[in-house]
Amino acid sequence: MRAFQVSEIGTPAALVELDATEPAEGEVRIKISTCGLNFADLLMQKGQYQDTPPAPFTLGMEVAGTIDALGANVEGPEIGTRVAVFGGQGGLAEFGCYDARIALPIPSNMSMEEAAAFQIAYGTSHLALDYRAQLKPGETLLVLGAAGGVGLTAVEIGKLMGATVIAVARGEDKLEIARQAGADHLIEAGVEDLRAELLALGGVDVVYDPVGGDLFKAAFRACKPEARILAIGFASGEVPKIQANHMLVKNVSLIGFYWGGYLKFKPEAIAESMQHLFAWFEQGKLHPHISEVFPLERAAEGIELLRARKSTGKVVIKIADE
Repeated sequence: MRAFQVSEIGTPAALVELDATEPAEGEVRIKISTCGLNFADLLMQKGQYQDTPPAPFTLGMEVAGTIDALGANVEGPEIGTRVAVFGGQGGLAEFGCYDARIALPIPSNMSMEEAAAFQIAYGTSHLALDYRAQLKPGETLLVLGAAGGVGLTAVEIGKLMGATVIAVARGEDKLEIARQAGADHLIEAGVEDLRAELLALGGVDVVYDPVGGDLFKAAFRACKPEARILAIGFASGEVPKIQANHMLVKNVSLIGFYWGGYLKFKPEAIAESMQHLFAWFEQGKLHPHISEVFPLERAAEGIELLRARKSTGKVVIKIADE
């Protein structure tokens, strides 16, 4: 099988030929149709991601495909079932073996491209906003990086949860995409005084931040008392320093959030969240935004789009037809 593999940390991944493995006990093998790219794939090549596996390894954290083989003691899903899996690695390949318990049957009206773009982006935003920040109807939600893979889903889910959504993104095209996802207010990321713009809108109750850097600092200063700040990631490359005394004065809560971590210590939270999200999708309430689809041999181009921050929503690699 073909696989997009990192042979050595610090070097770009490349397409290689590998033997397709057989599923071990408790595993299913998936004939992979599509794989969603994530900023973490870029960081893994550099060894800068918190869950970077030892090299060599195949990139690709979330996949969609069809089960084609079962390991011992696997009762389901059955061969031929269309499933989505968050495996953390191995997705940019023609086949992959995964724990059967994390292979989720996907809705009949969901395409393979949508399924590969769904889990991390929507799962991150829903669990962060609902379970961790406990966003309430009528509150003001600020989404930084609002046209990116997770940011756009935060806009969409925040609106479904009844919040007033302020979207911050760079460029009119990206702001328009955030508006279409439900944002009530749009602010250019390069505005001279973001804090003043936010305060003019009444301040914020919840901050959803996958960016970090100067945007975090401005958002922090625009928080209302008892605001909650979700630290999702640091796409800007700058991890901001926190002034704890300012948090104390405003009774602001800083909440670290890593969606993949829940697979290890509270997988039932992810399972419940995904059931909720799949139901929303089946009801036509969620609309995954995929900006680019590339074949496997062009996976490096997709990762470069993420590095250059030129993509909106998700970038998906198509490996095989359904």
